[in-house]
Amino acid sequence: MTSLSTHVLDTGLGRPAAGVHVELTRAGEHVAAAETDEDGRADLAAGLEPGVYRLAFAPPSPFFTRVELEVVLGDGHYHVPLLISPYGCASYRGS
Repeated sequence: MTSLSTHVLDTGLGRPAAGVHVELTRAGEHVAAAETDEDGRADLAAGLEPGVYRLAFAPPSPFFTRVELEVVLGDGHYHVPLLISPYGCASYRGS
């Protein structure tokens, strides 16, 4: 079984980014959507099939209106954090 969660941190403000809209798609088809909670976290989906997915974030940035990541998911749980500041962003595979 494959599952996916995320965490958005506003490094410019030094705190989690609450209320960030996150969408998950596969081959152009909607799979899931969520808003980050007060701690900047969102559980997107469980019971996913392994494969290539796209995560799209609408971050609180005056420059980035949309950040998309394409990830390859196998079996197991995946956690994909997004670090956002007014004019920069980064991501990594979390645990």
